[in-house]
Order: sequence, then structure tokens, then C-alpha cells
Amino acid sequence: MFVTRLKELRKEHGVTQMDVAVGTHAQVRVYQYYESGKRKPGFDSLIALADFFNVSIDYLVGRTDKQEVNR
Repeated sequence: MFVTRLKELRKEHGVTQMDVAVGTHAQVRVYQYYESGKRKPGFDSLIALADFFNVSIDYLVGRTDKQEVNR
């Protein structure tokens, strides 16, 4: 579910893998591994991805269909 959501969010936001990598302070290859399912993000990276796309971590990992962030 994570891989699917990540790809969908990137496409919905009209950004490249490079854009997401730069925006989350990750290496491009690492981000590509996330999208391909070859690697899972750590806690800090998961937060950075959720913040970048302005969605909750629960949405990002498929625990809910609600994108809203609770702050």
C-alpha cells in the first residue's frame, strides 16, 4: 500500500522523483527504492514524506483513507 500511495501522491502533486528527494532531503536513489518497494523509509524519512505531501503518516502507509493531518 505504501508504494502505491507514494507514487499516486507524487503524480497528483505533479512532481518528479528528484523533486521529492530534494524536498525531503533524501538521495534520489533512496527515494527510487521507496517507490519500487526495495526499501522502507525510517521514522524521520516517513515524517518528511508525509510533510512534503501534506498527508498523515497513517494515510501514507495505508492505515486510513483520510489524508488529513492531525496537528
